[in-house]
Amino acid sequence: MDFIKLTALFFVTAIAEIVGCYLPWLVLRQDKSPWLLLPAALSLALFAWLLTLHPTGAARTYAAYGGAYIAVALLWLRLVDGVALTRYDMAGAGLALAGMAVIALQPPT
Repeated sequence: MDFIKLTALFFVTAIAEIVGCYLPWLVLRQDKSPWLLLPAALSLALFAWLLTLHPTGAARTYAAYGGAYIAVALLWLRLVDGVALTRYDMAGAGLALAGMAVIALQPPT
């Protein structure tokens, strides 16, 4: 799988995980409808399925995925929660994505 497709898969996987966790947060912290738990469960099931599409072993996938998750979580913070990102957020996301690339682009063993 080429790096662009792998990165896109990581980002879609991260969105599924974040949605699956954000909706219950809305129910528990902002008193939203418990019906949000249904799409949350579906989103987490999608997240688990998407992880199976990654081409490497589970532990390596989780390690590389962490970098994408950090970047997507910060984008979510900005776009959904409306919180301005700091230069430290941006630097951290850049470092995390660099770590993801190092793990994902290593030569086959």
